[in-house]
Amino acid sequence: MGDAARVVALRSRVLRRLSGLGGMVSIAAGRNRTEDLLAPWADRVGVAAANGPDSTVVSGDADALDELLVACEGLGVRARRVPVDYASHSAHVDLIREELAELLAPIAPVPSRVPFFSTVTGDWIDTAELNADYWFANLRQPVQFEGATRALLAQGYDVFIESSAHPVLATGITETVDAGDVPGAAIGSLRRDEGGMDRFLTSVAEAFVHGVDVDWTSMLPGGRRVDLPTYAFQRKHYWLEPVSSPRHTDGTDITPNVVDSLFWEAVESENLEELARTLLPDANGTAGQVRSSLETVLPALASWRRQRREDSVVDSWRYQVAWRPLRPATTGAAVLSGTWLLVVPAAHREHPWVVAAGEVLGGGGAEVGVVVLDAARPERQSWAGQLGTVAGQINGVLSFLALDEAPSADHPGVPAGLGATLTLLQALGDADVEALLWCATQGAVSVNSIDPGPHPLQAQVWGLGRVAGLEMPQRWGGLIDLPETPDARAAGRLRAAVTDSGDEDQLALRPSGVFVRRLVRAPLDGRTTAKQWSPTGTALVTGGTGGLGAHVARWLAAQGAEHVVLTSRRGPDAAGSNELSAELEELGARVTIAACDMADRDSVSALLDRLRDEGSPVRTVVHAAGVPGRFVGLADAQLSDLAETLGAKATGAQTLDELLGQDDDVDAFVLFSSNAGIWGGSGQGAYAAANAHLDALADRRRARGLAATSVAWGMWDGDGLANEQGMGEALSLRGLRAMDPALAITALHQALDRDETTLSVTDMDWERFVSLFTVARPSPLLAELPQVQQLLKAPEEAAEESVSRSALDRRLAGLPVAERHRVLMELVQAQAATVLGHAKPDEVEPERGFLESGFGSLTAVELRNRLNEATGLRLPASTVYDHPNPAALARHLHAQLQQGEDGDEVDALEGLQRIEAAVLAAPTDGGVRDRVAKRLRYLLRTLDGGAESQTDGGLDRTTLESASDDEMFALIDKELGLD
Repeated sequence: MGDAARVVALRSRVLRRLSGLGGMVSIAAGRNRTEDLLAPWADRVGVAAANGPDSTVVSGDADALDELLVACEGLGVRARRVPVDYASHSAHVDLIREELAELLAPIAPVPSRVPFFSTVTGDWIDTAELNADYWFANLRQPVQFEGATRALLAQGYDVFIESSAHPVLATGITETVDAGDVPGAAIGSLRRDEGGMDRFLTSVAEAFVHGVDVDWTSMLPGGRRVDLPTYAFQRKHYWLEPVSSPRHTDGTDITPNVVDSLFWEAVESENLEELARTLLPDANGTAGQVRSSLETVLPALASWRRQRREDSVVDSWRYQVAWRPLRPATTGAAVLSGTWLLVVPAAHREHPWVVAAGEVLGGGGAEVGVVVLDAARPERQSWAGQLGTVAGQINGVLSFLALDEAPSADHPGVPAGLGATLTLLQALGDADVEALLWCATQGAVSVNSIDPGPHPLQAQVWGLGRVAGLEMPQRWGGLIDLPETPDARAAGRLRAAVTDSGDEDQLALRPSGVFVRRLVRAPLDGRTTAKQWSPTGTALVTGGTGGLGAHVARWLAAQGAEHVVLTSRRGPDAAGSNELSAELEELGARVTIAACDMADRDSVSALLDRLRDEGSPVRTVVHAAGVPGRFVGLADAQLSDLAETLGAKATGAQTLDELLGQDDDVDAFVLFSSNAGIWGGSGQGAYAAANAHLDALADRRRARGLAATSVAWGMWDGDGLANEQGMGEALSLRGLRAMDPALAITALHQALDRDETTLSVTDMDWERFVSLFTVARPSPLLAELPQVQQLLKAPEEAAEESVSRSALDRRLAGLPVAERHRVLMELVQAQAATVLGHAKPDEVEPERGFLESGFGSLTAVELRNRLNEATGLRLPASTVYDHPNPAALARHLHAQLQQGEDGDEVDALEGLQRIEAAVLAAPTDGGVRDRVAKRLRYLLRTLDGGAESQTDGGLDRTTLESASDDEMFALIDKELGLD
């Protein structure tokens, strides 16, 4: 506490030396827009704090700030001076560096019990590092508050509590939350003129309804708990959820009007005459001055428009995996019954987690049986027999087989745990064990930056398990990643996870709680980067003569790679290799095409050594080699399938990682992964395991301080793996759209510019994909995608809006314009009065400004939230600032509300869509598909035949009554198309 007081007091005292030299200004704009505004004063004013997408503070010379305020007023940008006469977070602070260092030198920072996230470094930091140098940097460098908020949201922190006399940062947090796809809330503790216990308890209640655990007994020692109402709940909640703004399927904003459309169509087509007519109809495109001006600007404008559209498309393809805390936290209090099987590898029968699991499941009331198996030598038939002899009703199976990372005896390239897990899935089915199977791993995933890098061999089981959830939904429980050591709380969480986790099937247990896996959008939204990556020296592309490798090779050569090395199993004998080599040489690169089996460590080592000896050490790696192998269901898969697919893809990547060490100075290590590893895919168990390995390897390299970027691709147009294997049409039917290779390369380049570690890039028809992906079981993995939320919540939203908005619609229907405005004015006044605590709505004057009436940042957002609920609209957080008084806001509401009629869906078409989903989800081989096809042909004949089918060849009652059993069965087969 003494050191903290020293930092606060002495740093504030030293700041007085800067008084009168500068100042600070708050601007209602994002950082990029603000930096554009500062261009004329770039050497005198800079960004001091980036608080949110529409909230930035700048600091610098006082006279330059005066000029900036005038400029902002002229441009219509809200800006106000911060009431200080010094310029924190600017070059002015350099004047006090030595004095501050001397005053703060005695402090002795120590590690804290509460994790500390720094807005200086933009990451978690050990508080033992908060020395004098840190506190100078804290005062000198820009505050990365928006970046810190985004990072914490991405790591699962969704409630932000500002502990202060009055919240000043909550608005920036709210803006950041609203601009993203992750829900969250910002809550203050006290407010200006509301510093008592009533305000504090209200804030605690706000935190509680947002999921924060509150110890009410200490807060209200004289209080008591009361029962909830006894009537049935209506499954309707009253708190708001963020909803993304409407966008086209390609990710671009909806065009506001037809004139804009005509303008941009003319620009994109570079049609000078049409553009002139659109801008100046009276000129008819003939005025020389107009034409000359347009000829100068049109090419640049067209190029800018095309680039923006391409960036928007690529943005709509970008996704990432995130981890969210599971709330309420699992406690392990579930009561169990029946028998639970622990399936344990022989080499790990005394593993601490095996012991802990047996104790916690047994302590919950279950009979615990332990089945010990030789994971390195899986035997499907004998394992099925062994499982079939277990006495009693089996209620659950928990497998620890993944813990065995030793090589399989017959297939050394397959980890024993992975091969044994596949065999266990098959053996349980053969033994008719219907209980849910949960697979435990340790260190397979990393849920945040504090977690160590994941173990790729453990991650393989997660890839396989995601496919098991699709192919064996009735027998699949899920995946659980365990912390390093079990304690009582962690063991309790394990028990709760396997018995009471709802639909969640991908969970990670950590000392801080239980985390669940989510896929979220990751658009760049126009954000730029200071780094522009480009290849230097030698670039190695594995699978370089294939379709994807060739696209990558052309890009690397065009970007300036001096030497491009392409490998494949056939090397120079691969089809098209000579033409590709010539093409790359024309782009200025030296080209080497080498035969190299990436599954053969000696072959890879020899190639790398040869390149070093030639003076061409590898600086860039793009590992695009790999084959999907057989598309076969897990029930029929063999260990040889795992070995084939893992060989080139996972083993090859691992070999490159091990042979290109810290001394090789590799500045880009790119792994071509697949979304099969992100969400699975029927028939792709081995492929999913291999790609999950790549994603984990990238995370692990990054944790070691090495370059790594793994991109999980969707379907490329042209010569990608999907089309090479004849799967393009099947993937399209499942909702994957083919991506333009040039734009896919753009996405890759963006990822390298931003030094991203893992990324999913895919163009999806989410409506089709979700209808198939969730046909057998729900998928919480997709729950946070805005498109999926709209699909899954459409019926609920329609019913919910009908309660609030329909009442408003009924009031507005048939009223004259003036009367509708009066109704909306009363609505705004009533809601504003409630927020401000006024007794009557008319105390809010229609023409008096909101800010003048007492609205601040938090109350402005609260009014926005109330109006959203009352109208069914989705108003932005800046609504009160954009429409500065109740009358203006009422006019805006009137313009936004639209009357519409709902159409009824045709039941038959809905049923047909469900049939289509079930058919496409069925296995692609075997008798099931043939029988389905015959039934569909029969249905089509029936529809085509119409009334004729009732007379020509129809069945009469006499025929049916006189038919024998054999004749009846033959008749049914014929009529159903099964003969």
